[in-house]
Amino acid sequence: MAQKQTSKPAKILYRPIGLASGVIGGVIAGQVFKQVWKHAAPGDRDEAPKSLSTGYALKEILIAAAIQGAIFAVIKTVLDRGGARLFERWTGEWPGE
Repeated sequence: MAQKQTSKPAKILYRPIGLASGVIGGVIAGQVFKQVWKHAAPGDRDEAPKSLSTGYALKEILIAAAIQGAIFAVIKTVLDRGGARLFERWTGEWPGE
């Protein structure tokens, strides 16, 4: 697959869009993770453990962190890719590499 060319101005113009999608992605990922954790957590614990939580085993903390990281990565990728495609549609230039 041929790589699309990007100009320096396109990269600069895309930065605010990329930053905004990152913030929005973080908020969405946090909400999705909370819902996933409520359904996946053992027992009646609705709150996911944090790294310094004392009432959880290390195994449970690591599982929660892995799930949270995977959800964040997928949502961020979807938003980044969608934002780049919209930018390309509006400007005719790909904002990446």
